Amino acid sequence: MAQNTRTVPAGTPTNVTQKHTKGGIGESTLRPDGTLKVTGEFAYSSDMWHEDMLWGQTLRSTVAHAEIVSIDISEALAMSGVYAVLTYDDLPAEMKNYGLEIQDTPVLAHGRVRHHGEPVALIAADHPETARRAAAKVKIEYRELPVVTDEASALAPDAPLIHEGRDDHHIGHVPHPNIVHRQPIIRGNVEEARKRADVIVEGEYVFGMQDQAFLGPESGLAVPSEDGGVDLYVATQWLHSDLKQIAPVLGLPEEKVRMTLSGVGGAFGGREDLSMQIHACLLALRTGKPVKIVYNRFESFFGHVHRHPAKLHYEHGATKDGKLTHLKARIVLDGGAYASASPAVVGNASSLGAGPYVIDDVEIEAVALYTNNPPCGAMRGFGAVQACFAYEAQMDKLAAKLGMDPVEFRRLNAMEQGTIMPTGQVVDSPAPVAELLRRVKARPLPPEQQWLAAGEQADVRALPGGLSNTTHGEGVVRGVGYAVGIKNVGFSEGFDDYSTARVSLEVINGEPVAMVHTAMAEVGQGGVTVHAQIARTELGVTQVTIHPADTQVGSAGSTSASRQTYMTGGAVKNTCEKVRETVLEIGRRKFGSYHPAWATAELLLENGKVVTDGGEVLADLADVLEGESVDQEHEFRHRPTVPFDLVTGQGDGHVQYTFAAHRAVVEVDTELGLVKVIELATAQDVGKALNMLSVVGQIQGGTTQGLGVAVMEEIIVDPKTAKVRNPSFTDYLIPTILDTPTIPVDVLELADPNAPYGLRGLGEAPTLSSTPAVLAAIRAATGLELNKTPVRPEALTGTL
Repeated sequence: MAQNTRTVPAGTPTNVTQKHTKGGIGESTLRPDGTLKVTGEFAYSSDMWHEDMLWGQTLRSTVAHAEIVSIDISEALAMSGVYAVLTYDDLPAEMKNYGLEIQDTPVLAHGRVRHHGEPVALIAADHPETARRAAAKVKIEYRELPVVTDEASALAPDAPLIHEGRDDHHIGHVPHPNIVHRQPIIRGNVEEARKRADVIVEGEYVFGMQDQAFLGPESGLAVPSEDGGVDLYVATQWLHSDLKQIAPVLGLPEEKVRMTLSGVGGAFGGREDLSMQIHACLLALRTGKPVKIVYNRFESFFGHVHRHPAKLHYEHGATKDGKLTHLKARIVLDGGAYASASPAVVGNASSLGAGPYVIDDVEIEAVALYTNNPPCGAMRGFGAVQACFAYEAQMDKLAAKLGMDPVEFRRLNAMEQGTIMPTGQVVDSPAPVAELLRRVKARPLPPEQQWLAAGEQADVRALPGGLSNTTHGEGVVRGVGYAVGIKNVGFSEGFDDYSTARVSLEVINGEPVAMVHTAMAEVGQGGVTVHAQIARTELGVTQVTIHPADTQVGSAGSTSASRQTYMTGGAVKNTCEKVRETVLEIGRRKFGSYHPAWATAELLLENGKVVTDGGEVLADLADVLEGESVDQEHEFRHRPTVPFDLVTGQGDGHVQYTFAAHRAVVEVDTELGLVKVIELATAQDVGKALNMLSVVGQIQGGTTQGLGVAVMEEIIVDPKTAKVRNPSFTDYLIPTILDTPTIPVDVLELADPNAPYGLRGLGEAPTLSSTPAVLAAIRAATGLELNKTPVRPEALTGTL
């Protein structure tokens, strides 16, 4: 049949029912950067190159706490190929510190160093090896000072003060200057509730220091510009936060520091603080040449913050019929030498420290310490991970003491929509905690000891110990464990959390094309995919271009706190809606006389056309936009939150809550102390899955990071010297494909009416409950208490 040709005026309606635009929300569209990444063609920040560029190198302290007696740079500066050697005295501006909230971190150490690996000097040279050799020729004389490494040494009456003369806004409510921040949460009367308890259990828990272990090291390229400013291309999580910290130290107005996001090889919180950004800019401005800095893996361990190690004391009570009576907890987080995100981590650990349970009487105290250990800050889960490890172990202890099934005990006490949190905040959207637990428990268990049936043909990779070929089935015991957790979404405690999006719509080569421009850092979470899906859905176009993220558009906030799809996705949605309204006004002006529906019907944009809600086509978008372009920029804010009261911890401090549950199945060689995780089944409520493929990937990734800290991941810090012992992937182990089990995912979609599309932030929640589920399974297999992460072989064999 011959195709119809247009013989009617543009804008004349036709009786064609349109389907929804392909590639919109709800579809598992592929990532635009996916093929490039798996084929090795994607350009990461470490791949950047500029003609005539220099290489930067950071010289770091070899001791954890010391007075700097002298620095001699003469020999390094005299080397051929060296263009600059900078120390604290070379900093150009009055502001010489930076920080996310508290500006306590020096750009370069002055007077003393406070942790192992602190930056002391910078070198720029024409070759990376020349820069490295020059750094080795800088002579620094230290006079070592006593180190503060734990709570006892930090809070002792004669403890050295990590930061003398503190004047930040937290100092007025902490009992000791070596406490960064303290947050109590008090609700009800714990002493009276304790009298009603038929059973009481207590536990001391230790959570090790975890590294984000992103595979792409810190890197960036700074290019000096003719106006005296600098263009910085860098892998980061929050461009505008970086900008606000960088510009004052350089002595430049923000408009002269232009930042563009380069390819990011993972983040998980470790790029929320600055690393090499200021250093590269300082060297570029001093030399007048582009300067590239790329950390190697050893330096990366010192170049970013880590997850706070923690010591937690928990006491729970319950009645004989299994109802929780009270909780009393103390959470001590080691923040290391500088504040970073410690205050906010304290807020999360305390406010979420009771878990997803109904407990009327609660006393929680959380503190973060200043010590001479490595600085700690943001990492996926952000304070809620450490608390979940403790309260879930407590749930198992209570269930055992009461003779109850651990899952049914949790379900009996599970919160739901309408539950009041220990902070007094009402959970006003779905909280399907009991249903998530039911689902993971109902899933069929994998066959036990599958390698037995294979006999001599058994794949050793299925056994504890894997390819080390140390286990042959002797002493192998199965264990099954469960856990569930609660995480907040978005920035909390009164922070002005917003995101900005600029969206344009125009006709290019006869086809309507949308351009989405935000400052969102794409760190692997798939935001660029979702933004295009939102634009297709709201504007009815198939062609969407994502503009590179930079500071030429308003802030998108940090790619953290599981917030980007909610916040920047919300900004893209709202801005697209404004663009659509403008497009429809143009259509009414041009074609309104052709059909009364232009004035009376609810109109949509679908498949490049203007249609009524009944599917009748009124016009082609290309005809509506002919000769015109629509461009809008808008901010999106979530509902306001308030700071937690500094005495009681009461307040509506969080925007949204998210929940995940896990069931771990392990096989343990109890003689050799080897663990094989067979399966980590999970169920999570995501509100609305905008891209199911990405959703499942995020849940599986978070689950794997939780597995890592359960059985292998820990930065080891010498308790006597505060020096890091294992800054390499040889000694700091992360799960490989051989360690990662099957991870079946059960996704619930219970919409949050307060969120765009009803979605729920999801990236962090699976990191919470996967760790305690694995520990619970190992306990079930061995009968050991196991109150520390990670579980090492010697803890299972009694050979500590």
